[in-house]
Amino acid sequence: MVDLDDARALAEADPGDMLGAVARMADDIGIGYSEGLKVRDLPEVTDITAIALCGMGGSAVGADVTRALYLDRLGVPIEVVRSPSLPEWCETRTLVVSTSYSGGTAETLGSFEEASRRGCRQVVITSGGHIAERSRELDVPVVVVDKGYQPRAALGLLSGSLLGVLEAMGIIPGLSEEIEETTLMLGRLAEELGPASIGNRAKATAARILGKTPVVWGADGIGATAAMRFKCQLNENAKIPAWWSAMSELDHNEVAAWKDGTGLGNHIIAMRHGGEDDSIAPRFPLSAAIARDAGATTEEIWAEGDSNLTRLLSLVAVGDWVSVYVGLARGIDPTPVDAIERLKRELAGG
Repeated sequence: MVDLDDARALAEADPGDMLGAVARMADDIGIGYSEGLKVRDLPEVTDITAIALCGMGGSAVGADVTRALYLDRLGVPIEVVRSPSLPEWCETRTLVVSTSYSGGTAETLGSFEEASRRGCRQVVITSGGHIAERSRELDVPVVVVDKGYQPRAALGLLSGSLLGVLEAMGIIPGLSEEIEETTLMLGRLAEELGPASIGNRAKATAARILGKTPVVWGADGIGATAAMRFKCQLNENAKIPAWWSAMSELDHNEVAAWKDGTGLGNHIIAMRHGGEDDSIAPRFPLSAAIARDAGATTEEIWAEGDSNLTRLLSLVAVGDWVSVYVGLARGIDPTPVDAIERLKRELAGG
């Protein structure tokens, strides 16, 4: 087991520098945003009837962030599509934004080609690869982000690029002030939660998770999006099973399972923020009490900042730091995802 307060031991246990990648999100969000704003020859969107944001895995999280921020603020539906097949409603007045960090994600390439056949209006976000080549062939505008990241670690670049390109098309209002607030907050969290900070709260949460199964809760919207991201980061960085659910839906099913000792071995983390609906916020402590009565341990992580973007990414950042610390404490290199690579090889017949 690695001592989380030994910065040298952490560096040796993290050869892929996932801790550094988490810290770089503070700069990446602004870099991605600027790249999205610079793209030219974007499609006309004044008459669009829907927006489909296509992606898989870490490449889709920027889409989740955007949908959580704007689902209730746009005049058209906005949906995240994790599939090689597009919904039937995607047609010539649909904007399809395809994000594949590697440029070779099979499912996203499939939906991209389908969108082209249907005459959808398209934009692509990628670091290169086949989808960039096909975009040039089809005259689809591309936001090109830096290479060298694991897709899950490129969230700042990918979410910033998506927000920037949507602003450039006039779909969302200007975000420069929110981006600045978010950048400052992420930079401060990198100092507060980084490896040189002794006994910080991210390390403390990681210690409470060790040996237990994490269950992450969040209020529908930005809290649930942060909860899903945290769960996925625990899977990929810490290499442990984890689960997530949204409040208040979980109070109509999951809460019934916390009974007669079923909570033993589980640690519940509620991702909270000050903008929760007044009817949902009181459910968290009540539901946590039920889980504790069943033997679970619980805690809350609270968002920081004034804007929804800052609140959401503050929760994401804390979850990212925690997930890497859990992996390192277990003696696991957070960067490789061997099981995912094995699946790709076997699906390709290798």
